[in-house]
Amino acid sequence: MTRLDDTFARLRAQNRKAFVTYIMGGDPDTETSLAVMKGLPAAGVDIIELGMPFTDPMADGPTIQLAGQRALEGGMTMDKVLGMVRAFRKDDATTPIVLMGYYNPIYARGVDRFLAEAKEAGIDGLIVVDLPPEEDAELCLPAQAAGLNFIRLATPTTDDRRLPKVLQNTSGFVYYVSITGITGSAAAQAADVAPEVARIKAKTDLPVIVGFGITTPDAAQSIASIADGCVVGSAIVKQIADGKPVAEVLRFVASLAEGAHRG
Repeated sequence: MTRLDDTFARLRAQNRKAFVTYIMGGDPDTETSLAVMKGLPAAGVDIIELGMPFTDPMADGPTIQLAGQRALEGGMTMDKVLGMVRAFRKDDATTPIVLMGYYNPIYARGVDRFLAEAKEAGIDGLIVVDLPPEEDAELCLPAQAAGLNFIRLATPTTDDRRLPKVLQNTSGFVYYVSITGITGSAAAQAADVAPEVARIKAKTDLPVIVGFGITTPDAAQSIASIADGCVVGSAIVKQIADGKPVAEVLRFVASLAEGAHRG
């Protein structure tokens, strides 16, 4: 049982949906980013996705691309991302943390070294958007052997022939991308998402969490009501980009969490 497994078991027992948030590690600087991260659980966040900044983020829209650029320009590195996790873990040993990003920085660091350091720092899972199932031997299988969940993305273009391959070595949860395109580019619609979530859930016992295109408490409630929870990223990152104080960012997060939990 991982922290992710424990969290979903607890939420099921409480008949609640999961609220997941994404922030970019080091945006706009380490101190601010860590302050936001530390405040997320008290704001109602069940699972934290922490972005690893990368120079060529192919799945991300302008909001998150710019967040990665700000982080890199501020001197953010993989060491500092892992340092943020260690600092968070000094006060919180239960909230799951999932690293989200791209394979290049992991490959450059060395898979074995990265996995050992991630596990030691307190990471629970990985979302690596540019590694398809055909490359599971690269990172997915070693990650699971190291005790880390490997969360896979399913999308509107993942048809019934492809879906079993996507689910084959997935663990923790399935991340359903609600729209075709990049992050922050369109609004998720529950009527469109519901049959896709049902299709995935018919093939797996894993929780299905929906992300991309969720920006308001009402949208969080609507999407969470037809899935096991929802993810909000760009809308929170935009608050940080706008220079909102940490307390104001966390109030916004709390409003989203309330919506998701109503779902």
